[in-house]
Amino acid sequence: MQRYHSPLFNFVCRFLNDYDAASDILQQVFTQLYISLPTLRTGEPLKAWLFRVARNRCLDELRRKRIIHFSELQTPGEDEDLSPLAIIPDASPLPEEIAERHDLQQILQHAISGLPPKFRMVVSLRYASQLSFAEIGQALEMPEATAKTYFQRAKPLLRAALKQHLTLTLGL
Repeated sequence: MQRYHSPLFNFVCRFLNDYDAASDILQQVFTQLYISLPTLRTGEPLKAWLFRVARNRCLDELRRKRIIHFSELQTPGEDEDLSPLAIIPDASPLPEEIAERHDLQQILQHAISGLPPKFRMVVSLRYASQLSFAEIGQALEMPEATAKTYFQRAKPLLRAALKQHLTLTLGL
């Protein structure tokens, strides 16, 4: 729990934009982990499984919030000219749109995981943990300038990987 609490909480909180709901979802994820411990495959990474469960719980939460009962779509009286769409209060993105954004983040994460290890660590710490180059250098025991260099050398590799993914996806 200590290892994955912060990254999972940040992920869920960004997904839902709701601190209290993120706390509840995180508790559900760790409860699911405890229940699933006997059946988890030890050959697969736990972190990926936890983030998948968190994502699914977030989508469930968003769907639950978006439920609109048929009775709410009927106008309250003949005198009022409100359309059913005017009654719907929530203008936030649909769960599918949020899921699409997170799918794009997964594509980026896949591209990052394809980088050479020395670049991958720098890019991950820069993007995921939002560390400065000085902090990255300190964490990886390298000079700050080396961390900057690795980051700059990783950018074209990431662009190429993302372009290749786009080409494969669109069939160009």
